[in-house]
Amino acid sequence: MGVALITPFKEDESVDYNALMRMTDYLVQNNTDFLCVLGTTAETPTLTEEEKRTIKQMVVERVNKKIPVILGVGGNNTRAVAESLQKEDYKGIDAILSVTPYYNKPSQEGLYQHYKVVSEATNLPIVLYNVPGRTGINMTAETTLRIACDFKNVVAIKEASGNITQMDDIIKNKPA
Repeated sequence: MGVALITPFKEDESVDYNALMRMTDYLVQNNTDFLCVLGTTAETPTLTEEEKRTIKQMVVERVNKKIPVILGVGGNNTRAVAESLQKEDYKGIDAILSVTPYYNKPSQEGLYQHYKVVSEATNLPIVLYNVPGRTGINMTAETTLRIACDFKNVVAIKEASGNITQMDDIIKNKPA
């Protein structure tokens, strides 16, 4: 089982890096299969770019390849996501978790085109993240399967729509 790390904060609203390291140590020592760093649970919209880089670096160094590290890299600006994937250091990162674009409410074709750009921007494995309750848009099973079939580095989905029929359709029709 993997764990999506939260970002602990101090009373003054600064990141509590010591608490983050204690939490990371605890999870690694207690048989967690993988960690997801800087996903939506980590409150990434409230973090500065410097804080994000520091968190990523500290967790990667602390885990020291004992378990896989998945990094949240997503947003509603496709170009910015692609640029981040091309210019940031992803050493020690085993895959990325990329949330569907939020706020803009793209069409299903818009979601496909977004993930096409993301896929072409990295060689890392990609875990799609569909969470319509937070993003305002549901990526359908049809779109998910089209993306998974067309882009070989798309390897999984964190499917949080709550739609059992949609989940079943994805499972039954996933690419080999």
